[in-house]
Amino acid sequence: MQAATAQAIARRSPRLTAPDQQFSHRPALPRWPFTTMFVLFPIWWILGLAESAWTVLAVAMLFYLVRRRRIEVPRGFGLWLLFLVWMCCSVIEMDSAGRLLGFLYRASLYFTITVIFLYVYNARKSLTPRYIAGVLTAFWLVIVLGGYVGVFFPLLSINTPLYYLLPKSLLSNELVSEMAVRRVTQFDPSSYVQNDPRPSAPFLYTNGWGNAYSMLMPVVVAYMSMVRRQRRFWWLVVAIPVSLVPALLTLDRGMLLGLGVAIAYVAVRLLIKGRIRALLGILVLVVVVGAGISVFAVDQRIASRVDTSSTNQVRVSLYQETVERTLASPVFGYGAPRPSETAGSPSVGTQGQLWQVIFSFGFPGAALFMGWLIWAYFRSLRPWDPLSVASNTAILVAFVESFYYGLLTTGLALVMIAAAVTMRPTDELFEEKSLR
Repeated sequence: MQAATAQAIARRSPRLTAPDQQFSHRPALPRWPFTTMFVLFPIWWILGLAESAWTVLAVAMLFYLVRRRRIEVPRGFGLWLLFLVWMCCSVIEMDSAGRLLGFLYRASLYFTITVIFLYVYNARKSLTPRYIAGVLTAFWLVIVLGGYVGVFFPLLSINTPLYYLLPKSLLSNELVSEMAVRRVTQFDPSSYVQNDPRPSAPFLYTNGWGNAYSMLMPVVVAYMSMVRRQRRFWWLVVAIPVSLVPALLTLDRGMLLGLGVAIAYVAVRLLIKGRIRALLGILVLVVVVGAGISVFAVDQRIASRVDTSSTNQVRVSLYQETVERTLASPVFGYGAPRPSETAGSPSVGTQGQLWQVIFSFGFPGAALFMGWLIWAYFRSLRPWDPLSVASNTAILVAFVESFYYGLLTTGLALVMIAAAVTMRPTDELFEEKSLR
């Protein structure tokens, strides 16, 4: 049986030339930089380093890639590289030192997720599909735990070590202050309109929590199919309905839309393939989510929140201003978000990854960015192993949520991991699956 498997792999694999044989013996890239990013995320958050630790770890990844002396890239990756070049060119639109620092910070995050993509794509021996799904499931559990901290201790705040190290001049910046002083919910007690605290830990904002939760849910379900004969399967069977408590209490409409898209999309794909047993599992999940929405009266809470705030009107006005102002600088945009012309509104180029890219990098930059997401989606359609289907679904969810969520950094990192997994050579995926 093993001999037949080896012969089948040999027939499906291209013959190696002398240079290829030399590179086939390259040492495997280590797992620890990838694992540390996600499993130790609570530590980075408590230290005030969650927004920068990934960049440091990406430097370690780049070191291992360069030392390996050969970095492979998939077909179509040039589209993303063109986006990075266009982003760098938009620096000519910077008009102040403060905005230049913001530009450099965001640029470092874009390069960070690029390195993550390259590392996952090249680390095919060490970062197997099952291992990646396991690490991301652990990250999902971290997110759920952070949500519960927000539910039980909504007013909790933590002065991180970063708070005591930074000068007061930097702490006066709102974003830096939020990194240095951690809060577990998004809540403003001084606001004229009082809404319930919304869980956000271990992220800065509730929308970041909802984005990561909705993108990772398909991966968690895929991992369950990989470990269905093990004890951890039953732990996850319990964890999914338990996770709905903080998820629904976020009152995050965007997250609910993303989950709805994911469930409907996977259900249709399973129906087309005739996989009735898996489809029944999806229907059970729908029933559980529906029951949770009813128990926590989520629809009424969301309606009340919308009635007491002008969030919808503000967003529509902001999107309109984004397009109108970008028309005045359509090629390279403005390099970074800028204050709105409407008093009290968020900065233009925020409240959605698409709008940030349009305003910051112009219409060509937005076309390259969205083109990469679309390319990654279609490249991930064909494989039918559990993680590939989950990855394809996560990319679709990210595309939908890019219209109202800022995906940088966690959301885009998850997109890049999903794309890297599904763009790996088919023969090597087959070999890993056969020999595991």
